[in-house]
Amino acid sequence: MGKRADKLPKPRQPVKREIGLLQNRFIARFPPLFLSMGQNLYNKVFDRHCVGQLPSGQYQLFIGLHLIHEVTSPQAFAMIREQKLSVPFPERTFATVDHIIPTNTEERQRPLADSLAEEMFHHIEKNTGEFGINFFSPEKGEQGVVHVVGPERGLTQPGMTIACGDSHTSTHGAFGTLAFGIGTSQVADVLATQTLAMAKLKVRRINFTGALLPGVYAKDVALAYINRLGVNGGVGYAYEFAGGIIDNMTMEERMTVCNMAIEGGARCGYVNPDQTTFDYLKGRDYCPEGAAWDRAVADWGSLASDVDAAYEDTIEIKGEEIEPFVTWGITPAQSVGVAQALPALDSFAEADQLVVREAYEYMNFEEGQPIVGTPVDVVFIGSCTNGRLSDLREAARFVKGRKVADGVRALAVPGSQEVDRQAIEEGLDQVFNDAGFQWREAGCSMCLAMNPDQLSGNEISASTSNRNFKGRQGSPTGRTLLMSPAMAAVAAVEGKVSDVREHLEN
Repeated sequence: MGKRADKLPKPRQPVKREIGLLQNRFIARFPPLFLSMGQNLYNKVFDRHCVGQLPSGQYQLFIGLHLIHEVTSPQAFAMIREQKLSVPFPERTFATVDHIIPTNTEERQRPLADSLAEEMFHHIEKNTGEFGINFFSPEKGEQGVVHVVGPERGLTQPGMTIACGDSHTSTHGAFGTLAFGIGTSQVADVLATQTLAMAKLKVRRINFTGALLPGVYAKDVALAYINRLGVNGGVGYAYEFAGGIIDNMTMEERMTVCNMAIEGGARCGYVNPDQTTFDYLKGRDYCPEGAAWDRAVADWGSLASDVDAAYEDTIEIKGEEIEPFVTWGITPAQSVGVAQALPALDSFAEADQLVVREAYEYMNFEEGQPIVGTPVDVVFIGSCTNGRLSDLREAARFVKGRKVADGVRALAVPGSQEVDRQAIEEGLDQVFNDAGFQWREAGCSMCLAMNPDQLSGNEISASTSNRNFKGRQGSPTGRTLLMSPAMAAVAAVEGKVSDVREHLEN
């Protein structure tokens, strides 16, 4: 990966030595809740981490890894202080700043021009310092989007329970973890107790069979299952992503698929750990070494769902039937294949027609019109969904030697400072700059737009992020079309939604 681990501070030894094993002292006190044969990974990991059952009927789970950022943590720390509580396992929590930090180099100078953003930045520095929590700071070159930093540093490991005050914590499920996005009060709970109260979920297995055709990417796979099952289809479920297509994906592709499980209503999504997982993690900063690594791999492999595991239900999606997807509405489920026309209102159930009508009105689209050819004003390549090195590499393929269309503002934003370093080493920044993109520094950027990277007026954005809600990208009338990095790259040079398959090399 070309990482510069020599320039990074060494992990604290207790964490490095036993990062996935501290919970064993709790586990030993409580027998597994379920002893039946044929368990799926969700139940195996849940049972390992269950430390008791509450009077409410919920279970209390030990949280192996807690990730925090500057937006949802200040109130949680204030609650800790108000209750005069401590943080008993500070080595289990890691922090970064991602949502509010500008991605323009000049605007990153401290103090930040936005006083609220500067206040949030100050608080996470102060809070992590006071409670002895590791802070991945920009000054040390460690900063990035929380769901990019965790995996790339080797903090995310199979069999863990992971919590973060961010919806897209499901990303970490790609490693065979149970990873939950939580609210601010729950962030305080985890800080104070290292546990999280929750009900047990049902498990749905989604099998992707066959093979993906050229021009179809992990982002399309994610949009495909959300299109099929809807934004509420996963409520009360954990999604297990499986099948030959998932097996053949890289870890970064699996992270994209799991990242959007929350957009399908699922509480979490995961992939069973395998050799691809182990190869990705080996040698990373916080992973075990030597004999400890061998023991960890043996344990991780045992967590994969048994061949006779039971599921609430199983869904099959054929890879050959997945097209490059584009969203057209105000939920990630409102999408079509790029070659398709927008659906007729009467093709939806009566209960869904109200939100469909609202989407058409907001987007200024009409049923039956083609999505291809839709002009775009802004292109954003980045986010916790698609801001990794492989995403930037693939997008660069389609902009190299070409120019961003007149009138289009295009941003390429690495997901972390480490991704930025690697991309620069490969010359990707120059490819994007030569094409007319703005190469930015690491951050969430235009995904949530809690920083200067925002839409203006009713601009249409071709975005590689994960949500197309009203006002999501900073303008109350801005419009977002979700798509893969390759599709976004082609949209940038064409100035409109285009079919990436027409731009593939022969």
